[in-house]
Amino acid sequence: MTQLWRLVRGASLVLSALAVMAAAPQRIVAVGDLHGDYSAWQDIARGAGLIDAKGHWAGGKTTLVQLGDITDRGPDSLKIVRSLQQLQKEARRKGGQVIVVLGNHEAMNLIGDNRYTTPGEYAAFANGGSAALRDRLYEANKAKLEAAAKAANPAATPEQVRAAWMAEHPLGWVEHTIAWSPTGELGKWATSNPAIVKIGGTLFVHGGISAEYAKQPMDAVNKRVATAMAAADDSDASILTDPLGPLWYRGLVGPDSEAQAARAAAKPPLPAMTQEQELAAVLSAYGAERLVIAHTPSLAGIQITNGGRLARIDTGISRYYGGPLTWLEINGGQMIPHAVPRTP
Repeated sequence: MTQLWRLVRGASLVLSALAVMAAAPQRIVAVGDLHGDYSAWQDIARGAGLIDAKGHWAGGKTTLVQLGDITDRGPDSLKIVRSLQQLQKEARRKGGQVIVVLGNHEAMNLIGDNRYTTPGEYAAFANGGSAALRDRLYEANKAKLEAAAKAANPAATPEQVRAAWMAEHPLGWVEHTIAWSPTGELGKWATSNPAIVKIGGTLFVHGGISAEYAKQPMDAVNKRVATAMAAADDSDASILTDPLGPLWYRGLVGPDSEAQAARAAAKPPLPAMTQEQELAAVLSAYGAERLVIAHTPSLAGIQITNGGRLARIDTGISRYYGGPLTWLEINGGQMIPHAVPRTP
């Protein structure tokens, strides 16, 4: 059944600020994909000394960088967002900072790609008025929905069409869709989050930085992402869906078939590079010493490779993957992996 998400969406342009800190803070804590696992996030945040027993900021002047993919695959993405939003405010008052990098799953929620959104994530938005709101949306589009259903199945009755649509759009779906729209609260928050951050000599990005994108200034890449988010651009040409773009690129981890296909399809075809050559080109382009990425799970734990110039910190933290609960500490230029037990 065709989704109606575009009917409750608008668009506005929110450009992310230049995400550059010239001098690195003494202590940086970087955390990878959380995918709706609030309990895991709390275990990590406590273990890293970022929060107290009540969930308030206790990290002092620490800078926390969360590398995106808060949403999907788990039920509690909204709780994690609220926690990070609270900590963003509290950390500033204590001389610290909380930076949330945009992940591909936040972008997917904004453009209406909810393949991995869980029932619990919709339920988190449901309230006493959700049933009536959903009914109004259905009634407003009833004729179109019935026509589309009958085109696919001429025997479908109005009752069957309605029941099928309601099953596909659980309570909270409308509110979730509105919140994640470009003009919705969470959509605007996600749009304000940078795709690439540089803190001192360290670059942070969710997926990776390809050699093609490294030819563009970091602020230009961030502005392109924000512009695409504001327009909910889900076209094949969008930076939000580009396999070479910062939200999706996996070529710094290993062979990336989608990126290879994109390079081959370019006119003229884009040249291939070894992983080492590409990493060196990216770091040189941005004047950085190391790159920290997430996106591609490593259930064996945090991986630091290429002579300490690349750190992979998506360790499958959420219960969906069942990987270790980890964070990366960067202190005085030294990268130190940490892990904590999962609360039963």
